[in-house]
Amino acid sequence: MMNTTRKIYTGTVLLAIMVSPLFLASCQTTSQGSRTFTTSQAQTAMRAFDGKILHVAEVQIQRNETGIGAAAGGVVGGVVGSTIGGGRGTTLATAGGAVAGAAAGSAVERGRGTRPAWELEVQLASGEVLVIVQEQDDIFAVGDHVRVIEGRDGSFRVRQ
Repeated sequence: MMNTTRKIYTGTVLLAIMVSPLFLASCQTTSQGSRTFTTSQAQTAMRAFDGKILHVAEVQIQRNETGIGAAAGGVVGGVVGSTIGGGRGTTLATAGGAVAGAAAGSAVERGRGTRPAWELEVQLASGEVLVIVQEQDDIFAVGDHVRVIEGRDGSFRVRQ
């Protein structure tokens, strides 16, 4: 009995160690601010426009969930649950652990994927008005004169 318990515990620990990098990778986020560029944007020509801030609002950028958080949480929860009880109780504990783990993993992924952002309404010198959402890596106020940068990929960013 003691040997079986030790094997289950060792298996649970090893599974948690193997699944953790996948879970953490699902939580990583890419910056969507004005000061961070991708490698494909570096050393490429971008268009710049002069503009003026008309409106600033605080918003959130919610990254799309990949499902990896829920899957990893479900696996770990199921394995941990399988070590509880005996017979039919083990089956119920495994199922309950998997459900609880999936919910927890999904919540962690969702929480790590939400970032504070600005919704900036900018009037360009041409008179055109753009609304651009970007991470809060700068401070903006109504009336600020800014540069709007358009990337080749169609992305826009607002710089002081």
